[in-house]
Amino acid sequence: MKRLYGPGALYEQLYAMMVHINDLRSRKGLEGLDKQFIERIMMAVTEVNGCRYCSYFHARVALNEGIEQHEIEHLLSGDFEYAPREELPALYYAQHYAESGGMPDASALRQLKKTYGEDVSGQIREYIRMIMIGNTWGNAFDALRMRISRKPTEDSTLGRELGVIFGPFWMIPVIALKRLFRVQTPVSETR
Repeated sequence: MKRLYGPGALYEQLYAMMVHINDLRSRKGLEGLDKQFIERIMMAVTEVNGCRYCSYFHARVALNEGIEQHEIEHLLSGDFEYAPREELPALYYAQHYAESGGMPDASALRQLKKTYGEDVSGQIREYIRMIMIGNTWGNAFDALRMRISRKPTEDSTLGRELGVIFGPFWMIPVIALKRLFRVQTPVSETR
């Protein structure tokens, strides 16, 4: 089942990512997340949100990174049985983040930081934010495609779909200007 988010949720996701994007850049050289770990995170979130485009893309990338087909199938069904044990806390956090619509429990974030430390947990959260944006956009695009095929998605409207699809074209510049002029928009500490 696809999770459909509206333009407001997309704006919050983009804002949170842009606020913390420098954290990801500064952490790129740190150890902690290899490419397989990143792809497992992407698939854990995508499984919850049900974005078929992201599922397809990240399954292919995961295969290219050496993750076995059977593990990919399990990840994309929400089962972490074949994932490395040391990655499980991050994968469960990613799943929880998506299930909560980007509003995870503060205790879950504390546990993530306790397990991986501030730097690696920050990097994990940035990848989660990125895939949430991709899932949001992909599902809106899919809903619009279904609407054009005369099979509109029950939980969506044309305005929501267009707002998400075209929203980044105005949202990113607005967020950048707010950041440039330091206009504060509240972003939950747990995000």
